[in-house]
Amino acid sequence: MSEIRSVGVVGAGQMGSGIAQLAAVNGLEVWLLDSDSAAVSKAHQSISSRIQSLVSKGLLTKEKGAEAVRNLRFTSSLEDFRSVDIVIEAIVESEEVKKKLFVQLDNIVKDSAILASNTSSISITRLASVTRRPSQVIGMHFMNPPPVMKLVEIIRGATTSDNTFNATKSLAERFGKKVICSQDYSGFIVNRILMPMINEAFHALYTGVATKEDIDTGMKLGTNHPMGPLELADHIGLDVCLSIMKVLLNGLGDSKYSPCPLLVQYVDAGRLGRKSGVGVYTYSKI
Repeated sequence: MSEIRSVGVVGAGQMGSGIAQLAAVNGLEVWLLDSDSAAVSKAHQSISSRIQSLVSKGLLTKEKGAEAVRNLRFTSSLEDFRSVDIVIEAIVESEEVKKKLFVQLDNIVKDSAILASNTSSISITRLASVTRRPSQVIGMHFMNPPPVMKLVEIIRGATTSDNTFNATKSLAERFGKKVICSQDYSGFIVNRILMPMINEAFHALYTGVATKEDIDTGMKLGTNHPMGPLELADHIGLDVCLSIMKVLLNGLGDSKYSPCPLLVQYVDAGRLGRKSGVGVYTYSKI
């Protein structure tokens, strides 16, 4: 396809709003959609604030900042995505929910549009299978938060075309990201390695090997990680970590991916991490 000029982003949470900001700052027309009007309002505020911060720090000219804000539009209707060149979904990490969305998008967006998923673990081939355009479905996994983290993980489904891959890779590079490519296996690259480490940290806490503080300090100072695994889990969301561990277990069929009972218990109790105000650690909920 020709150069991507317009982007639709589904999901106005931290990931979706970050992706929308990246696209707007890099000169693309952006529609950001969420069914929750409060989430849309919050995203509008936070994106505008972050763009203004970039201008204040001299990282973006005043003119470019104003242009980025003008590039952003907000909606609660998928119908507004009819003319976009690519849709990037950043909704809940549920295969069933993402498939339902892709069926809807497939019936709305133009024939040439790419459907990209920000999934961190779910099969792109299976998501593509519910559409009439499997060659135009791809994984585009941003790291959290998207405007800051330098990596994008691209995942080709079984029938993703070279044109789709090249257009998506070019878009990520336009955003200033380093691209790595994964085969379509559960967890891809980053979470295939990261989530078992986080799960093992929960096992260490669960079995009384050490305190949460010492587990995190050990990994920060002993392996030069900027954040300990339990702190990182809170940042990601314990529900997301649990969901990915289940995908790894079901997709790879090895019991070593079984979620730690403590992780399961925390999620059952609503201890989801920073976003809920309490996870492994307790936070002042914003």
